[in-house]
This record gives sequence, structure tokens and C-alpha cells, in this order.
Amino acid sequence: MKSSRFFRAPIGDYSSSPQSLAGRFRNLTPRPAHMPEPDAKVLWNVLFNKPSDTVPAAPLPVLPLSRAELDAAPERSLFRLGHSTVLLKLRGGWWLTDPVFSDRASPLPFAGPKRFHAPPISLHELPPIRGVILSHDHYDHLDRVAIGALQARTEVFLSPLGVGDRLLAWGVPAHKVRQFDWWQGTEIDGLRLTATPAQHFSGRGLRDGNRTLWSSWVIEDDELRLFFSGDTGYFDGFAEIGRRFGPFDLTLMETGAYNEHWPYVHMHPQQTVQAHIDLQGRWLLPIHNGTFDLAMHAWHEPFERVLGLAGERGVSLTTPMMGERLDLNAPHPGQHWWRAHLASPTERPVEGNRDAATSS
Repeated sequence: MKSSRFFRAPIGDYSSSPQSLAGRFRNLTPRPAHMPEPDAKVLWNVLFNKPSDTVPAAPLPVLPLSRAELDAAPERSLFRLGHSTVLLKLRGGWWLTDPVFSDRASPLPFAGPKRFHAPPISLHELPPIRGVILSHDHYDHLDRVAIGALQARTEVFLSPLGVGDRLLAWGVPAHKVRQFDWWQGTEIDGLRLTATPAQHFSGRGLRDGNRTLWSSWVIEDDELRLFFSGDTGYFDGFAEIGRRFGPFDLTLMETGAYNEHWPYVHMHPQQTVQAHIDLQGRWLLPIHNGTFDLAMHAWHEPFERVLGLAGERGVSLTTPMMGERLDLNAPHPGQHWWRAHLASPTERPVEGNRDAATSS
């Protein structure tokens, strides 16, 4: 019998989706011919030949959260829990994006990218969750252990097409799962949630690539508008989302795990800032960093580069620590908390000359 860890979940027929072709999903913009997929050498280096600074030399600071603190949190609170996992309090309910709480972003418990820090709060200490918002099915965004622990305490799971089929195969009751194509959405408790385009890919095994859809999300709470990027390369879709839904009070934007070999599916920091501008964003919160080493860059580089670029472009940037509360009504810049945890003083940037590599 095959291990359930590698069980290939049955995926429904989504051939009616404009994003579907021959049983696989695709992006709005084809991959440019001059931008090939990473070859075996690139993948080998990412897996086995990384520089030492892709991982922090010392434990990172985390502000521990308690259930009592969350119960007392005001409306429109945001807590970053790690990577792309964010906890939001909206309309009296808690919403969780791409919940990953496992030690590794991997199908194997003993191999693959390992967390730099523990989550600020454990899965079992979380309050009841009104909804989980999923962007796609990669291991650093869809954690089967977390889904198993959350399903009894979560009222609804929102996902792109096909990702919900994985949840059903894992035992999540069908009445809790809602799946959406791009530009489709729902209203819950007065919140409007819409799946919007992204430029990425999907799959959890060697033969199931792009059988499920990927998306970004727009969250509207009356006049408050939030954007959650999921994983994405830079593309024209940001401007279209901005035209339809902007301006956004806060954009939660992928800023990490980038590489010169895969800009089609992961943005470089200068693209993150431009996408935020395309979306007509007010405050930018960089996510998809500070928890796993998924590329060849130094673990702290995404923070430094986006900080410098945001300053150059006049973008308001917020960088809360893991576990720190952010008031969605009045975001604050946050501290440069990562700088005290670099490997040596020579690595620490000098104020006013933050990063010699702020250009691509």
C-alpha cells in the first residue's frame, strides 16, 4: 500500500475554467522563451550547495502569543505567524492565510527546508477560526498536518479550484470547502473575499503539476481593502486587480525565495514594490520570508532590499516581528528586527546605505 503521505488526491474536472487546458491550469502570460525552467544544476545547488547565510546563525526573535491576548485583540488586528501565514481579526472572526505550522516545508518530516523559528502560537492554542484562505497547494503554503488540526475548529476553507479537492481527500467535510476560479468570490459575515489571478504553478508530487489552480486574494471589509499575493511572478494582472479593487490599504506581498532563474513564478524585491504600486497600495507588508530557506539568497536579504527600494519609491513599508500586532486601521513601520540577528557585525547594513544590491 502506498504511504498516505504521497497519496495522489483525486482532482475534479475543471475543464470549463478559462485557466484550464488539457487538464492542467495555466497562467495568463506564457513563460517567455528566454526564461527556461531551472535545470538540474540549479536545483542541485538549491538543495545541496547553499551558502551558509541562507539560514540565520542564531535563533530569530519571536513575540509569543497567548490565546488570552488574541481574545482581547481589537477588531482589524493582524499577526504575522511566519512565512505566508497571517492571522487576521475581521468582523469578530479570525481568518488564517496559508497556515503552515510544521517544522519542515516538505512531504518528509526529516528532510527539506526547516523552520528558522517556532510559530508565535501553537496550532492547538489558536482560537476558533472563521475561515482559512489558501493560495495554492505547495508544501510551504498547504500543510496537511495544520489542515488536519484545524478542520474541526474552522468553519470554512476558501481555495482556488482543485486545492479544495485535496482538503476533501484529507477528510475536511465537504460543506466546509468552497473553491473558486479567478475573479470569483463569496461574502461571509459582511466580508467580501475574491480569488484573483497570480502567475505561479502548483503540485505536490512528480506527476501532478498544475492540476490545481493558484491565486491571490482580495479581502474587503467595508472601506478596508487588503490584498494577499500568495506566490507569484510579476505580471500585468496586478494593474488589473488594482483597477477593479484598489486602492488597497495594505498589500501582503511575496518578497523572498527569488532567484535569477525563476522570476516568472517568484518576484524579485523590485518587482514586489512595483506590484504594490500597480495595485494602488498604501502600506506594503513583505511576506514569504524569514521562516524557510527556499533559494540561494541570504535569509535577511529580502528585508533589506525591499526596505531600500520602498524608500526610493516613497512606499510605506511595515515589517512587524513574528507575533507582533499590526493595527489594520493605522499600520506602523515596525522595527528592523532582523538586523540584530545577522551572523556578524560586518554583515549589518549602515543606515542610509542599506544594501549595495537594491537593484536587480
